[in-house]
Amino acid sequence: MIPQEASTATPCVDIRGVHKFFGEFQALDDVSLTIKRGEVCVVLGPSGSGKSTLLRCINNLETIGAGRIWVNGELIGYQEKNGRLYCLKPKAIAAQRRNIGMVFQRFNLFPHMTALENILEGPVHVKGQTRKAAEPLAYSLLDRVGLREKAHQYPAQLSGGQQQRVAIARAMAMEPDLLLFDEPTSALDPELVGEVLDAMKGLARIGMTMVVVTHEIGFAREVADTVVFMDQGRVVEKGMPSEVLAKPSNARTRAFLSKVL
Repeated sequence: MIPQEASTATPCVDIRGVHKFFGEFQALDDVSLTIKRGEVCVVLGPSGSGKSTLLRCINNLETIGAGRIWVNGELIGYQEKNGRLYCLKPKAIAAQRRNIGMVFQRFNLFPHMTALENILEGPVHVKGQTRKAAEPLAYSLLDRVGLREKAHQYPAQLSGGQQQRVAIARAMAMEPDLLLFDEPTSALDPELVGEVLDAMKGLARIGMTMVVVTHEIGFAREVADTVVFMDQGRVVEKGMPSEVLAKPSNARTRAFLSKVL
C-alpha cells in the first residue's frame, strides 16, 4: 500500500519505456505515459496502433517485453530485486487485478446470471463478501447506470447498451482504483452509444481514474483531461483535448483527425 501522505503525489498509472512484441511484430514501441489520480485519459489512434494492447499490459493480461508499469506505485506483474525482475505468481497477479477494472468491447456478461447476479459475482466470489453485504452496493451501482429496474433480467433480455452499462457496474463493484475501457461503444448500434457514454461521464464526475480507448471524439473533447494519440505502437502526441484535438502538432495526428472529425 502507498503511504497516505504519498498517495496524492504518486501517479495512478506510470508507464515507462514499455515494449511489446507478438512474434516479430512490435505492438508497443517504447511507450511512456503518466496518468494522475482522478484523471480521464482517452487514447485515440488507427486500428493496429497498440491502443488495446496497452490496456491489456496495464492489467497484465499481456506481459511486456521491456519497461515497467506501476499502478498506484505497485509494479505490475513483477517484483524487482537488486535491479532484476521476477514474475509474480498467479495469485499475486490476481490480487493486483482486483484494483483494476476493465470493460471490454463485448460485454462478457455471464448469460445464465441476472444483471444483479453478474454484479455480485466479484464481491461474493473474489472478495469473499456475503450476498447480503454486497447487495446494497450492487443496487446502488445499478442506480448509477440507470438500470435498477433491470436487476432481475438476464443479458439476453437487455439491449446492447444496457448490457454494457451492467458491465460497467460489474467492474465498479470491485471498487477498483482504475477503470480501463477498450472501445466500450464499438459493438453498439449508434442509438445506444449515448447511454453508455453518459454512464462513463457519471464516473468521471465522481473522480474515477479512467483510461478509455475509443473513437468517440465528442466524449474525448468533453470529458478527457488528457488525449493520447498512438500510431504504430508509439505515443505520437499527448496533451489536453484543446491542444490535441483542436491544434494537433503532429502531421499523423492531423491526418487521422481529418478523417474522423
